[in-house]
Amino acid sequence: MRVRKSAEDRKAEIESATLALAYEHGPAQVTTTMIAERLGMTQPAIYKHFPNKTELWQSITRTLGARIADNIANARAEAATPLEQLRHLALGQLRLVHDTPALPEIMLMRDRTVAQEAVRQEIHANMGRFQQAMVEMIVQSQKDGLLRRDTAPSDVAALIMGLIQSLILRSLVSRDPTVLLRDGDRLLDLQLSAFSQQETRG
Repeated sequence: MRVRKSAEDRKAEIESATLALAYEHGPAQVTTTMIAERLGMTQPAIYKHFPNKTELWQSITRTLGARIADNIANARAEAATPLEQLRHLALGQLRLVHDTPALPEIMLMRDRTVAQEAVRQEIHANMGRFQQAMVEMIVQSQKDGLLRRDTAPSDVAALIMGLIQSLILRSLVSRDPTVLLRDGDRLLDLQLSAFSQQETRG
């Protein structure tokens, strides 16, 4: 017996297909025809859940924003020390991009529609909150004696962001998101060790 999917499940399925196509072809190239074909649906069935592409991209914006916010909240809740929170936060971002490889494609896309530009701007705003959380964790780690105090927290955050971005760039060039998880853990630990309190000299 065929089970009818709920409206929320179907919307999530449409969003997921849209993001997969955005990674494969570029966000600006995704059409409702492509989405319908990917899911074995008709275009009217897509429009039943999202009357137009603007509403679809707005929904995707909310979904991606929630995932970024969840990563920040989880890092703060699940790690005992601010340094562990920082590590959890950075690796969580790499996992997020691994699971949603279209995310950097959306942030870097050209020739975007008004709706896609709104998505890009909102994701950038969420990434600003991500970086602010990172700075706060670095500040607290320095106060707790877990990280060196002779480097500005914003500089430490910028270097960690640089590592994250370099891994994302490698994944985009190679079209292999697994590099994010394969190398991210090891390289992040190497970078954090350079700022650890034990590295200071008297």
